[in-house]
Amino acid sequence: MSSTPPLYRLCGVTRRYTSAQSGMRTVLNIRDLSIPHGQIMVLVGPSGAGKSTLLRLLNWLEPPDDGEIHFEGGIYGAQREPPLALRRRVTTVFQRPVLLQRSVAENVAYGLRLRGQAHADARIAQALAAVGLDTMAHQPARTLSGGEAQRVALARAMILEPTALLLDEPTANLDPYNVGVIEQTVRRLNETQGTTIVLVTHNVFQAQRLAHRVALLLDGQVVEEADAETFFHAPRDTRTSAFVRGEMVY
Repeated sequence: MSSTPPLYRLCGVTRRYTSAQSGMRTVLNIRDLSIPHGQIMVLVGPSGAGKSTLLRLLNWLEPPDDGEIHFEGGIYGAQREPPLALRRRVTTVFQRPVLLQRSVAENVAYGLRLRGQAHADARIAQALAAVGLDTMAHQPARTLSGGEAQRVALARAMILEPTALLLDEPTANLDPYNVGVIEQTVRRLNETQGTTIVLVTHNVFQAQRLAHRVALLLDGQVVEEADAETFFHAPRDTRTSAFVRGEMVY
């Protein structure tokens, strides 16, 4: 077993939301979860299980209410946020990307511009080529199809060379061609650059294609977390077995 510490470790992490209808509700309650360096971790589970909330905590968009998130040698929580330089080492691609009313290339360059990195034409071209959009660099981004827009969002994230790339249902409702391009790009990014990937998906087959490790979330808790081979072929929990078979699990 590797002695390398995980990129993330969550210890006793909870997240609660309050609404007028239901009052305070705990949407995430994770006793212990580690995400290894340089692997593809896939989070699966039904809608409302807490997967997207977990992603928001991993990207520092929200703090946990309780517990600790260990990341790159630091410990962070409700009373201690990571510094900006550390937060910038994590990038997210959401299910519905928001593109600027600019060209495809200008969208890809946006994050670099915010970091004060100009004159990056070669890197922009390389990122667009990686997602198969190099011929569309000067096209208005708002004219793209849904799949093309998602590939622009992926290129915009990749060009920042993050330590961790978080993907929230990046291929939902896309056609098979765009699904294939995105999956190939994610796999190549992990293999060639060692980028840690955390992918949220409802698609069991996608998880089987991409994952090194898989975690099943139900009601905000991690029911089972294991390497992909064990998770899909020798799960310990009966709820995991049912989920892998495609049964409804709540």
